[in-house]
Amino acid sequence: MTVPAAYRMSSVDTSWLRMDNDVNLMMIVGVWLLSPAISFEVLRERIESRLLQYDRFRQRAVADPLGAQWMDDADFDIARHVVVERLRPEDGQSEREALQAVCGELATTPLDPDRPLWQFHLVEDYEGGCAVIVRIHHCIGDGIALVSVVMSITDGGNPPPQRAAAPDPARSGDWLSKVLLKPLTRLAVKAIERSGDGMARARDLLAQPDQPRQAAGDLARMGLHLLGDLAALALMADDSTTRLKGKPLGCKRVAWCEPLPLDVVKAVSKGLGCSINDVLLSCVSGAIGDWLRAQGDDPTGAEIRAMVPVNLRPLDQAWQLGNHFGLAPLVLPIGIANPVERVYAVRARMNQLKGSFQPLLAYRVLAATGLLIKPLQDAVLGLFSKKTTAVMTNVPGPRELLKLCGATLRQTMFWVPASGDVGVGVSILSYGGGVQFALITDTALCPDPQAIVDRFEPEFQQLLLLSLMLPWSGGATV
Repeated sequence: MTVPAAYRMSSVDTSWLRMDNDVNLMMIVGVWLLSPAISFEVLRERIESRLLQYDRFRQRAVADPLGAQWMDDADFDIARHVVVERLRPEDGQSEREALQAVCGELATTPLDPDRPLWQFHLVEDYEGGCAVIVRIHHCIGDGIALVSVVMSITDGGNPPPQRAAAPDPARSGDWLSKVLLKPLTRLAVKAIERSGDGMARARDLLAQPDQPRQAAGDLARMGLHLLGDLAALALMADDSTTRLKGKPLGCKRVAWCEPLPLDVVKAVSKGLGCSINDVLLSCVSGAIGDWLRAQGDDPTGAEIRAMVPVNLRPLDQAWQLGNHFGLAPLVLPIGIANPVERVYAVRARMNQLKGSFQPLLAYRVLAATGLLIKPLQDAVLGLFSKKTTAVMTNVPGPRELLKLCGATLRQTMFWVPASGDVGVGVSILSYGGGVQFALITDTALCPDPQAIVDRFEPEFQQLLLLSLMLPWSGGATV
């Protein structure tokens, strides 16, 4: 009898594996809309020939006293992972609404813990084509990594690079010393090199032997910056109390809208003197604030905190899977009704995060909690979720429309999982010349997320109209 190979799971991935609870499952759920339709047999053959080149998709996550291991599934069966899903539209329900209902249901349906933690669901007849619902546990990889996986599955996609020989399972215990003893400096320098702005000074400081006094002073200031960011994370004040923050029940609803044209978003950002992200996040803030007003609430002066993932690895290494990102707390000014005032408030908050060590520190917190027993991990991470209303992510996708098994991938969206008692997830994905908004909410906090999503585009139109009224010689200045 052959004993399945086992490999130690990183402490960060272990943290994500154990983050599931009764109201939030750590699954990334995505939808691909294809035209024309493809058959179940064709989809299964493509998944089997392409996706399974990544070893991780044949491996089970097995918990043990030290954390968890990736273990080859000796009884792997593709039929368990690629299945047909039927829409069950209710009276008066559109195809989109029926698909959204299925996505919400699957977002709260656990994956089989005794099998590799992923599944593809084919809806064979949807809007003249078909739809594919993808569910992948976050412990397998983050959003950047999974976009790389999607690229490899599509027509013309490149397979993952050849890996070096697998490590000897008997030496897997080395992971403990690496996690505990590896200096923070190495990870910090790597993150600094990719962060730009003021943080890039760190590497330069090490190359100034002829200016020791200046270097020492700059390093001291950087140390104070690091301590300040650590204190900011530990002492975060609670954000404003709104109906989007409370005790979730574990019943999910999802929603999406038609993509905004990316070139128009770029033009608006140039006219307003802001980044594309500033514009998009302002639209999110405005949509949430307007929805709260429609519920009879007064959000004036209110702010909510969203945890935003920050990538900490080179994009050319995304195929390696795993989670390599930190989290930055972004405060959204939902109480500012004026769209111009709001977009510049978002810009100011984004500028405060540039050069911050907070994403790196949050990554280290995740790594540390992965070494703790689950009750302690839940207690530590619960401190963050109590100070957060939403999780928000912005993932850059391919600029051109992709094809899958000859069909055009005309639209794609995904939903990020939330930890603890956080009940709102906002996802922004650029793809094929458009920017796609998607929202997932717990029904106890927001039973109709479409009512918020439908406000994104009108908020953007306000900024578009205002930017068209500006003198375009040099853009707006503030």
